[in-house]
Amino acid sequence: MNDQPAACRIHVEALDAVFEPQAEQWAERLGLPLQMADGEFALQVGEQGLQLQQLGPDAPGPVRVDFVEGGAAHRRLFGGGSGQMIAKAVGIAQGVRPRVLDATAGLGKDAFVLASLGCEMSLIERQPLIGALLEDGLARGAEDFDVAPIVARMRLLKGNSIEVMRNWEGEPPQVIYLDPMFPHREKTALVKKEMRLFRPLVGDDPDAPALLEAALALASHRVVVKRPRKAPCIEGPKPSHALDGKSSRYDIYPKKALKP
Repeated sequence: MNDQPAACRIHVEALDAVFEPQAEQWAERLGLPLQMADGEFALQVGEQGLQLQQLGPDAPGPVRVDFVEGGAAHRRLFGGGSGQMIAKAVGIAQGVRPRVLDATAGLGKDAFVLASLGCEMSLIERQPLIGALLEDGLARGAEDFDVAPIVARMRLLKGNSIEVMRNWEGEPPQVIYLDPMFPHREKTALVKKEMRLFRPLVGDDPDAPALLEAALALASHRVVVKRPRKAPCIEGPKPSHALDGKSSRYDIYPKKALKP
């Protein structure tokens, strides 16, 4: 995934005058203009926080990170707890809540699920616009009574995922979770909207093999890679096994057993 926004015309705008100071701050931080006559995307600041809106007559609705309501809340309350496939993939078990690095955090959905199950999470999102959405969503989640204890277990790191992993300082994560960009075929409207929005900005992940190599070098216990169910494995070492779901699978690269 590219470190900088792709060659798209993007500007920042306030949805109300009261949010203009925040819009100016985001524009300065991200190096984006506040005005653009023929923009393709707008990073908007409003009552519901930060959101990314594709412009044009056929554009889908805005995308924002929301850990309090919507899909994140439903999955937190009714998602199946530690019986979920992602929980099994990272090694959650009775008495085991590994420290996990999500090196391709995106909108933070998977990281939030794991944090809600008790894992201490580190997140890296190297695309600045998506990182900004994630930062804003975490800040708003910290203000909610029920969600605050969960996002307190989520630490957002900045930088290129491969470089951050290669230069890691301190105790390494027990598990590293990767979900590289891939030509997804999921058919839900939400995924379609997000993929339609993000693909012009971030493209695919041609450096996925280097991402896997860095993860395998750093993780103390295992690396987990999420892939579309019928997609090939990432080039490089082969996983020992995989957990298959309806539309995706988790390739498992074990190094050491996780124990209580």
